[in-house]
Amino acid sequence: MTVPFLDLKAINAQYRDELVAAATHVIDSGWYIQGAEVKAFEEEFAEYCGSKYCIGVANGLDALTLTLRAWKEMGKLKEGDEVIVPANTYIASILAITENRLKPVLVEPDEATFNLCPDKTAAAINSNTKAIITVHLYGQLSAMPELMQLADKHELLVLEDAAQAHGASINDRKAGSCGHAAAFSFYPGKNLGALGDAGAVTTDDEGLANIIRVLGCYGSQKKYENLYQGVNSRLDEIQAAMLRVKLRYLDAEIQRRQEVADYYLDNIQNSLIKLPVINKRESHVWHLFVVRSNKRDALQSYLAECGVETLIHYPIPPHHQEAFKKCASKALCLTEAIHQSVLSLPMGPYLTIDQMKQVITAVNNFQ
Repeated sequence: MTVPFLDLKAINAQYRDELVAAATHVIDSGWYIQGAEVKAFEEEFAEYCGSKYCIGVANGLDALTLTLRAWKEMGKLKEGDEVIVPANTYIASILAITENRLKPVLVEPDEATFNLCPDKTAAAINSNTKAIITVHLYGQLSAMPELMQLADKHELLVLEDAAQAHGASINDRKAGSCGHAAAFSFYPGKNLGALGDAGAVTTDDEGLANIIRVLGCYGSQKKYENLYQGVNSRLDEIQAAMLRVKLRYLDAEIQRRQEVADYYLDNIQNSLIKLPVINKRESHVWHLFVVRSNKRDALQSYLAECGVETLIHYPIPPHHQEAFKKCASKALCLTEAIHQSVLSLPMGPYLTIDQMKQVITAVNNFQ
């Protein structure tokens, strides 16, 4: 038996009738852009996150990029300002910075959680630092209370990259309500995944929300009148309808992911494998279950032989990508070690007890 790394068909099959009904409703409505489904999803997701506003956009990268762009339009950022970002993030977090002609400052993560380290962040702050992008990597919230205290002290903007952390919470505050704004991706493989590309920004700042909405609609607040040189980045009606269905089941799926993770953590016992570290159970929604091994490539090959599919998130750190090879001004040894040793095991609410046992047996038998 092969244990798939990710089985989107199995996830979506649970809600197939509701998804079909939602799609049919949109098709029959005759309204396909910026209609009632988008408005309803924005209201529901804002309430879910504990934020005042949600703005649907085309994808997660646009959510990041448009938020930084809006802060520039508001005069809170200007070209050349420095933005702190974890060095081990996915490249999208950095693309949003450079697209706005801001300067990314790559900071090593906390070795235990892989998230932005408050102490290392503090050491990177200087007079040119104006913002922090903190990435809730793999589904675990960053140390938001400490990072927000640091931001308040230095008058910095904080943007949560919450693309992997829908529903994660800390001190009764969910991802999307901890910083000054948050960017979400609803890429199909996310915990809250659309059936195509989709994204959103959440914030309590009404002015920021309004500008992001205008920027994503060609810079136009009124048809044929353009306040800004905007872009076309809007959440589609049909994707909003899909997300409204799946949002209703997100908490139940998170609970199931946490149960799978608990089973892995309780039963994987191999000295060659380093298990994930969690701060609090509710702070981690397990978008990915990532282990580390100095024999990562051999482990991946062995697991494949045992019928266990795995992936590497991510094989090449951003500063080793051709696009960003000049971004790192100093050695990033921990980041490089992480990228050379991480391996993502199958994770999802669809996993059966037999599939989990197969994964555990294979991992434990690796030598």
